[in-house]
Amino acid sequence: MNQTNDICPKCGAPLSDVTETATGRKLQRCSQGSWNPQTHKNEGCDYVKWLEVEPKTLDELCPKCGAPLVLQVTRFGKKMKKCSAGSWDKEAKKAIGCDYIEWVNGTTEKLNEICPKCGHELVLYTTANGKKMKKCSTSGWDSAAKKATGCDFVVWLKAGQTASDTGEEYLPPEEF
Repeated sequence: MNQTNDICPKCGAPLSDVTETATGRKLQRCSQGSWNPQTHKNEGCDYVKWLEVEPKTLDELCPKCGAPLVLQVTRFGKKMKKCSAGSWDKEAKKAIGCDYIEWVNGTTEKLNEICPKCGHELVLYTTANGKKMKKCSTSGWDSAAKKATGCDFVVWLKAGQTASDTGEEYLPPEEF
């Protein structure tokens, strides 16, 4: 039943099986608690043990040294490709071996849909954490001015929802 023999430090009950979130992180909950997706809160015992995500070897080679690259997830959910020949010396606080790292950002796919606001094409954007949105292809971000540019049409997709079955456009609440 349990994939580990861990016991909840709060109530002494056994921990449930390891589950994976939509973003790829793994966790174990107390068997006396559960997650309510409607209220977005834990019910019962709220203990959660987050597990470290093991790096995955990729079919790519390091551009610096030629060793295989691995996909690693940080404790905050950011993804990076890094050289398998490199490591980190905690005492000296520096990289050992090959220090190649490439941060993985989101991906963009063209859609055969037109933006209802401006008439340009829509794209499906997937964040590095796996969240998806349909947005106008003219939208962007000016990092110097720290503000959005282009059309502001965005539709966030729920987990498991595809680009073709979206609901309403996300808009902030109206002020009265």
